Amino acid sequence: MFFRTVATSAAILVALAVTGAVAGPDWEPQPVTTHLHPATASTAIGGAVAGAGDPGDFEVRETAVTIPLADGLEVGGLLRQPIEAGDGPDEGRADGAEDRPGIVFIHGAGTGKATDAFTLAATALASAGITTLVPDKRLDNYSTRHRDYEAMARDYAHSVSYLRDVPGVDPDAIGLYSESEGAWVSPMMMVDDPRLAFQILVSAPVVPPRQQAAYAVDNYLRNTDVPAGVFRAIPRAVGMKVPGGGFEYADFDVRPWLKEQDDPILAVFGTNDASMPLEQGTRELMADADDVTVRFYERANHGINVETPGGLVLHPDFASDVADWVLGLPATASAAPQVAGAQPEQLYLAAPVPQPLWYGDGDWLVGVVVTAAGLLLVGPLLVGGAVLTGHLVRRRTGRPGVHLAPGLRAPLTGLAVGAVVTTAGLAVYIAAVARLALDYEKNALVVQGGWIAVRLIGIVAVVAAALLLNRVRDLRGRVVRSGGVVLRQADEPPALPVEPVEPRDLDTHRHRAATAVISTGFWATVLGATALLITLAYWGAYQLGI
Repeated sequence: MFFRTVATSAAILVALAVTGAVAGPDWEPQPVTTHLHPATASTAIGGAVAGAGDPGDFEVRETAVTIPLADGLEVGGLLRQPIEAGDGPDEGRADGAEDRPGIVFIHGAGTGKATDAFTLAATALASAGITTLVPDKRLDNYSTRHRDYEAMARDYAHSVSYLRDVPGVDPDAIGLYSESEGAWVSPMMMVDDPRLAFQILVSAPVVPPRQQAAYAVDNYLRNTDVPAGVFRAIPRAVGMKVPGGGFEYADFDVRPWLKEQDDPILAVFGTNDASMPLEQGTRELMADADDVTVRFYERANHGINVETPGGLVLHPDFASDVADWVLGLPATASAAPQVAGAQPEQLYLAAPVPQPLWYGDGDWLVGVVVTAAGLLLVGPLLVGGAVLTGHLVRRRTGRPGVHLAPGLRAPLTGLAVGAVVTTAGLAVYIAAVARLALDYEKNALVVQGGWIAVRLIGIVAVVAAALLLNRVRDLRGRVVRSGGVVLRQADEPPALPVEPVEPRDLDTHRHRAATAVISTGFWATVLGATALLITLAYWGAYQLGI
């Protein structure tokens, strides 16, 4: 019995491992073989004009403004001006003031309101003599599922037009400052508006969103020290069609727009930013566009902030470097060094994400899980209800009720409970690892121990399945098939999955009905649990190095 159970369990485990392997793509990112080496550790801008302006040189006037969009819509914004550059958004210039450059800020995915975004950078640059405008992001046509980067570019263009009309701003010296997701928007604006003078790309992904997302997940998981088996889930999650539709923007490629522009670009990255392909993005920019200046800031995060005892602050060299670059144009556009700052580290390349096979459609995946859950809910209810009814009939009439055949109840329960608990455990494990990864934390007990626990519970479910399968095979030695489901012994009362009853004790009509209910509940439970085990295999819970 023991060796038979072990052999059957091993066979099921191998079958699940093979199923998981052939059901979708593996994850094999290519390593970076040639690394980028900054010319110097200093981020100072070559060709900067001495005395042109440094952060803190000017007092800053902050004004809430309203920016009209197309079709009668409007968004709010914050205009920050060096006082000498103008007395207000609608007033004349101060005596002796000269027209100065201006910058329109383009939001990343994590911000939307001008009052919550770019406060440190926009204020610091304004205090260096550059008028800055941070508009609100238009949110009525922007959601997690649906984003149109070309439409966003058209909306932000109205902010450029607004800034051109501000007194004290040189309308031909206006540029864009885009961060993260905004760096998929600003290159289109540069192509659409030849009057724009420059572009500042902060933590630019460069590669399409789906590639960037897969790269970021991979990097976060590596930093958290997850087991190797977890990585298989990356292409299966990132590469599939998301349940409910949407996310058409996931494959948007900004590189054709980068190839079309010849205005100067300042690209900046923080070396602690694990979400962006720092070296690869830099090489793509340098290959696609002209006059690219790149700076890497040591210990800076995605927003070019660094940790201090008092909290996150803008990197101390960042604002002055940006101001030097903007105020020194055009000389700074091509001045050496082109690439400078801290040494970036990128281990693997961002690349097109392999497409899943069986579960490539997220709606299908959700449908399978929901259906399995429904079967696991209905199946035990049918079996339990029929058995309970049988007990009541026996108490009332003295005739035997209908029960599961001996030896089926325990393994059936173990299979159902094991499949559900393993699925829930995997979901909890993924959530816990995601929290650790996003917080840049490590916890071996959660990361390693949790994965082992999930897989052990999954093995318990498989052992239960083996016991159930062996018991069914034993019972099949005394029964024949009817319609693909083992129902009754020839010329005898039902044998599987119900317990045999003497013919003289039968209420034939009621017995057949109860047998049908129990059989339906039994196979519904088995089918639901099997569907969950296959889904778990797809996500890597049963990997055996296959």
